[in-house]
Amino acid sequence: MNGYLTLAEASKLIGKSKETLRRWDKEGILNAVREPVSNYRVYRKSDVQKILGSLFDELIDEEVSNYIEPENEYSVLELFAGAGGLAIGLEKAGLKCVALNEIDKWACETLRKNRPNWQVLEGDIKNFDFTNYKNTVDVVTGGFPCQAFSYAGKKLGLNDARGTLFYEFARVVQEVNPAVCIGENVRGLLSHEKGKTLQGMVSILDEIGYRVAPVQVLKAINYRVPQKRERLILVGIRKDIDIDFEYPKPHSRIFNLIDVLKKGELYNCNVPKSRGAKYPDYKKKVLDLVPPKGYWRDLPLNIQKDYMGGSFYLGGGKTGMARRIGWDEPSLTLTCSPAQKQTERCHPDETRPFTVREYARIQTFPDDWDFAGSLAQQYKQIGNAVPVNLGQEVGFSVVKFLNEFYRLSKPR
Repeated sequence: MNGYLTLAEASKLIGKSKETLRRWDKEGILNAVREPVSNYRVYRKSDVQKILGSLFDELIDEEVSNYIEPENEYSVLELFAGAGGLAIGLEKAGLKCVALNEIDKWACETLRKNRPNWQVLEGDIKNFDFTNYKNTVDVVTGGFPCQAFSYAGKKLGLNDARGTLFYEFARVVQEVNPAVCIGENVRGLLSHEKGKTLQGMVSILDEIGYRVAPVQVLKAINYRVPQKRERLILVGIRKDIDIDFEYPKPHSRIFNLIDVLKKGELYNCNVPKSRGAKYPDYKKKVLDLVPPKGYWRDLPLNIQKDYMGGSFYLGGGKTGMARRIGWDEPSLTLTCSPAQKQTERCHPDETRPFTVREYARIQTFPDDWDFAGSLAQQYKQIGNAVPVNLGQEVGFSVVKFLNEFYRLSKPR
């Protein structure tokens, strides 16, 4: 099986048990795939290469860089902007944000207080007309929610998607006519309604004049983010533009929790002190017993049953329950609430959830990015965000595309 390794071969080469590799598959560290001919579950040699580096004859280049300088001033209109994770990332890549739409008032306050020069359009996207941006904006971006469509025929059209937020995203793209549009979503969109929802989105973009690049799920840990977060990226290229969109190359260096909470390559100081949620006493007593990188299976059996209740008898690994993150691993995906029972993310040394600033760093926000609202609102904004560094890497791909487009479109 050229290019692939069996579970046994990968296990032997990496020096980890088969059970560990199966767990890595569930956690997104090293994913198994179906070998095209035999349909066996195997590992791509290239993926194992990223884990092992020097154990392969052909080493991965440690110095992968997606950085590229904008050759012109490029503008972005952002929809469903949230607290600005993607917008900051695009800004860091050299793109100029001309306007952002967001319905959540606290997220809007966050955007305004950090970037007073940004035009924040607060309110329901349905109530805004964007035709004044027609042919003046290079990119429209948006993290629209995943919603089911009503299928009116074999090929879904724009009007069939009315009432969904993807309809609004497509409507704005049609009104603005950018060179490229970028939607981002959860990995689950791939399988939503057995793939029909994503197919519908592709056919709608096709109807309004955009061809869709091969959809990719980008893993944040490959893009300077110490977190096992995945985002599906949907790129539409205007049909009059004969240029392919290239996704950012993954870095071989994986950053861990220590790299983001302590002074190092990502930040020039330790994480600032800030407010944070607390565990109730009963939960703290349980989590006190869990070691770094441990979870509910590390508890005594009687405590497992008592703490987990009915969940103890359900299937699945439930790896988020009573989970303490280790310094030498990336964080699990952050949620909107740091102390939910099914998705606990406990600090490595102290028995408490991550603070607001720790949360923000795990999402690679700048330390001076201030979040508005109550503690719960701040966690929600951070948990919903696109990691800033991932946004920047996508931004470099956009800049590369636009540089080529502007070069080709200039009169000779």
